[in-house]
Amino acid sequence: MKIAILSRNPNLYSTRRLKEAGEAQGHQVDVIDTLHCYMDITSSRPTVRYHGEELPQYDAIIPRIGASVTFYGTAVARQFEMMGTFNINESVAISRSRDKLRSMQLLSRKGIGMPRTGFANRPDNIKDLIKNVGGAPVVIKLLEGTQGIGVVLADTAKAAESIIEAFMGLKANILVQEFIKEAGGADIRCLVIGGRVVAAMKRQGAEGEFRSNLHRGGSAVVVKLTKEERETAVNAAKIMGLNFCGVDLLRSESGPMVMEVNSSPGLEGIEKATGMNIAGMVFDFLEKSPKTATNKTRGRG
Repeated sequence: MKIAILSRNPNLYSTRRLKEAGEAQGHQVDVIDTLHCYMDITSSRPTVRYHGEELPQYDAIIPRIGASVTFYGTAVARQFEMMGTFNINESVAISRSRDKLRSMQLLSRKGIGMPRTGFANRPDNIKDLIKNVGGAPVVIKLLEGTQGIGVVLADTAKAAESIIEAFMGLKANILVQEFIKEAGGADIRCLVIGGRVVAAMKRQGAEGEFRSNLHRGGSAVVVKLTKEERETAVNAAKIMGLNFCGVDLLRSESGPMVMEVNSSPGLEGIEKATGMNIAGMVFDFLEKSPKTATNKTRGRG
């Protein structure tokens, strides 16, 4: 197969591993810088051009689109879909998952367990907003934050009010969430490929840190999932429409709670923690998938 990885940096661990794994399985794998792609969007024959040349017809693309370039990155992915290229994670699904508010509303509608979450626009709603999610301590999140950036734990209602007012003063969109104390600063990253959890790890925050992100000094170990946790991760990926994603869960007294569904999950932490060839599993899925013109939206979404 001829496969393109949409990534701005070929030296990133995940991009490099995907290219290595694909080539090891006999595929041609090209790394394409998303921001250097440009498109003829009015032509009856949609194309993507790159460094002055028309890109060839690929059998599939693997988008590794960073949060900061979601708008343009999904436009490029959509153009490939219009060309009949199979996209492992469709542009609509990526956009859906990147909007934390939208994704939580979709998951909630389907009955997926989540922490109590509030969203508001006006400062005069702050006190009731905090009360409605169970009171302090609460977690305050920027909608556009990644890797734990823009996530704050407020221990008291007064501190929460001050933080929310500060974010609102900056015109930032935020979520206010119930703090799941029993999780103990740990979460579980479930790696889902093709509707199946292929690997899972428990990420523990550094001492004194409630965020478990590995980028913030957290550690990771292999974890055995319960049947309910496995089903929750698979259902969350299905609801978001993602074939390849990371689903982050908290273990709470009332069962697994989804924190986030990540459409471009990093491979370094989970491959090192589990010793598994996750990158190779991505290509195993692509080999079994219908090749062309099989995207549900076909670029219309």
